Amino acid sequence: MRRRPLTLRARLLALLAATVAVVCLAIGVIAHVSVRGQLYDELDGQLERAASRALVREGVVTTPQDGPDPSGLPSAPTGGDPGSGEYELTVALENGEVTSATWRDQSGDLKDLGAEDLATLRTALADLDPTPIGSTEHDGRTTVSLSIGTYRVLLTDGGSGAGGSDGGAGTGGSGAGADATAIATGLPVDPVRETLLRLDLTLLVATLAALAAAGIGGSALVRRTLRPLDGVARLAGDVARTPLDRGSVTLTERVPECYAVPGTEVGEVGRALNHLLDNVEGAIDTRHRSEERMRRFVADASHELRTPLTAIRGYTQMLRLTEDLTEQGGRSVDRLDAQSARMTSLVEDLLLLARLEEDAPRQHEEVDLGEIALESVMDARATAREHRVDVHVPDAPVTVRGDARQLTQVIVNLLSNARKHTPAGTHVSVRLRVAGERAVLEVEDDGPGIDPEILPDVFSRFTRADRARSGSENTTGLGLSIVRAIAEAHGGTVEVASRPGRTVFTLSLPLGAG
Repeated sequence: MRRRPLTLRARLLALLAATVAVVCLAIGVIAHVSVRGQLYDELDGQLERAASRALVREGVVTTPQDGPDPSGLPSAPTGGDPGSGEYELTVALENGEVTSATWRDQSGDLKDLGAEDLATLRTALADLDPTPIGSTEHDGRTTVSLSIGTYRVLLTDGGSGAGGSDGGAGTGGSGAGADATAIATGLPVDPVRETLLRLDLTLLVATLAALAAAGIGGSALVRRTLRPLDGVARLAGDVARTPLDRGSVTLTERVPECYAVPGTEVGEVGRALNHLLDNVEGAIDTRHRSEERMRRFVADASHELRTPLTAIRGYTQMLRLTEDLTEQGGRSVDRLDAQSARMTSLVEDLLLLARLEEDAPRQHEEVDLGEIALESVMDARATAREHRVDVHVPDAPVTVRGDARQLTQVIVNLLSNARKHTPAGTHVSVRLRVAGERAVLEVEDDGPGIDPEILPDVFSRFTRADRARSGSENTTGLGLSIVRAIAEAHGGTVEVASRPGRTVFTLSLPLGAG
């Protein structure tokens, strides 16, 4: 199945949401990277100050390397030596072997690391190069996952021998004293990660809120912006549904001036549609005036021709009755009478078409279409003895509202069309049925069918159906045009379907109140 294309409103909202999402993602990534770098820089700074305190505690140096600890971590002094903050890790190494490894819990109590953590630290520290005291290099740093948490560890080179001038013994229970050659100090990384997680969650919530606001606000904005376009589409649809093929049509609706403002996309579309409607209305008015002139000409000419044609037929009959004509003269008079009769029929048909197209008032009455079909078939059987004609009508009356004489002419013309343009022995069937709120009459024959090239124009004036069917009688080419005109004048339709061996004319009329 072909997927339904997105509307312009949906595409604009999707583009707006995608833009907001990309911008929020870019801001989030930049903020995360920036804050992460700053937090880890601060952590490294705290770690350097913690390493200085550890060197003093272990007796490697006699004075702290910096001032008061600005890290914000509380200190837990031991005796008279600088203390360490909570969760601070201190590991003393001598000749590459760990001599002590302690950390302080949340209460500031000093605790020894377990054997599993010692093994993990020993492996991690073995790959590090100790950083000299006061150095800004970061080769001696690493991150280690321990049972007490993830720690950022700095390995500081304390040198060999006594670290201070007094060579005093270290404190804090480490037992390393002045013999320690390296000190590893660690601070927990979990607070930094928690801060970054809170930052990411905050950015995510802000992104979702921005997307929701963009969706709601953008939807309202797009709907308001495209409202004139909806009006233009509605107007174009109304015009498309208006029958423009015949009659007088007035297109009064236009795009409002407030929506047809030049310089905007919607305004240009509105102005173009207004110009198009003006041109269409002008063309329709010109076509209608031309049709009216032609219709009046046909009606007037037909009306004026009736008198001379009647006179010709009268004089022809008078010649036949009063003059002693030769055999050749008699044939000429008979030919003249036949042609004048055909000309009179043609004039009457043209006059009827002109009246129907003028929507001339017709007699409205309840008519039983089944009765008309039966009478028409009986007449056809009398005039077309070489054809087999049958009829099927419901037992109940099929009532339509209209002109009985014109509806009779419709059925007679359809039967005459089948008689004239099919060979002898053709079976013609007339069927009447009720379909919903409409009466449907079908006239079907099993003749050779209509030429597909002529079929689209079979209801047009002066279309000679005898080019498509076998027949010897001359026709005017107006019979089916009259059928369609009468059907449309009664609010109905007539259609044809044809192939070799089956041709069906279908007349559909609205049922009457009865």
